[in-house]
Amino acid sequence: MSYVGIVLVSHSEKVVIGVKEIIRQVVTDVPIELAGGTEDNLIGTSVEKITAAIKQADQGAGVLVFYDLGSAKMNAELALELSDLPQVEIVEAPFIEGAYIGAVESSIGKNKSEIIASIATSF
Repeated sequence: MSYVGIVLVSHSEKVVIGVKEIIRQVVTDVPIELAGGTEDNLIGTSVEKITAAIKQADQGAGVLVFYDLGSAKMNAELALELSDLPQVEIVEAPFIEGAYIGAVESSIGKNKSEIIASIATSF
């Protein structure tokens, strides 16, 4: 079974590691990739890291991208524009809760649209 992949984008590498740890307490089979911090391990986001994480998370069922702050969203949008990545959506939801729900819903076999709808009704 291929799952909808999850990408976590944050200005801090420690934040995305922590969110992934929380999710892994209940979901172990969904691909979760991280794009935290810059290439120099500084606070910030990186288009290249986001693009690589999306490619790694994609199993063919699509990818949902969750972000922490506005500039992380801007870099995620830029990554999508520059790389022609199919079936990827940036999700408007609280970062931790949205990613958690997204991973749980993916693990039970829901598709991208169903997952987004579940997240939307949760907040």
